[in-house]
Formats: sequence, structure tokens, C-alpha cells
Amino acid sequence: MTLSRYPLFQQAYLVNDLEAAVERWSELFGAGPFVLTHHHKTDRFDYRGTDHEADVSYAFGYLGDQNIQFIVQHDDTPSIYRDMYEAGQEGFHHVGILVHDFEAEFARLEGMGFTCATRLYADGVDAAYFDTREVNGCFTEIHGDPPHILGAFAGWRRAHELWQPGDSPYLRR
Repeated sequence: MTLSRYPLFQQAYLVNDLEAAVERWSELFGAGPFVLTHHHKTDRFDYRGTDHEADVSYAFGYLGDQNIQFIVQHDDTPSIYRDMYEAGQEGFHHVGILVHDFEAEFARLEGMGFTCATRLYADGVDAAYFDTREVNGCFTEIHGDPPHILGAFAGWRRAHELWQPGDSPYLRR
């Protein structure tokens, strides 16, 4: 059993400061522009059998074909981020895969023996983070691909294609 039919579309990093990460990656790699989402809330949330939802903010942008995500956790709530990093630490956290049949791929990963650490529903889409650290050193996110999500990602990708050095590293929604 494999997820190989889905390319990795995202690499995600836990950071201490969204704006600093955006500006560093924009300057060093030409990543961006980035969309910021402060204090994201979900409609449904499960972290290892609890409803403990950490207070997190995100930045999303592109570098070539890769979606880059930065995450800041503002509190000490147990989470998939605190599973890997203590408060104040930063680093690579997960890879993301867009999947068409979310339930089938969720069952596939469980069938492979991986534990779902977090499952959520927000913004009209399902997502789940599986603890695959024994294989790849990080978590693996599966993320549904409804049309509105694909449209948002395509728009952010297009903004990256049009972005020029010296342009703002931020994209307004």
C-alpha cells in the first residue's frame, strides 16, 4: 500500500515568528507571496482523542511548485507541533498531500499502521495528520481537494509566478 500516486505538494515548518520566516524565505529563496491566517479555528477538531485545539497561525506561499507553510503555535496546548518541538524551538514539521478520496486515503494510512494524531474539518475541507516520523522524520498531512481549495492554491501559485524580487512578500486575500 502506498500514497505514491499523490505528489507531495507541501512542506511545512514550525516557526516562532510568521513575518520573520516569510521575509527570510522571500529574500533567500524567492518564495512567496504569502497569505497569512491568524488564530485559525476549525469546525471540528480531534487531537489524539481530545478536542484540545491549539491556538495557531499560518502563512501559505509557494516556491516553484511547492506550497510552503509556516506555523506558529501561540500557546502550550498539547498538539502535533508540541509532539515534535518544545515552545521556542523551530523546524521542519510535515509534508502535505492533496487527496481526492479523503476517507479512502485516511483508511489506507491507518491500514499501513500509522496513527492519526490530528483530524480536523475547517474551511469546507477535511485534513488529517498522521505520525509517520518513523519513516520520514515528520508528520504526513492528507488534505482534501475540493474545488474551492484547489482554486485557492492555484491562485497562490499564480501569484508566485507573477511575483518579482522587491514585491511585497505578502498576498492580501
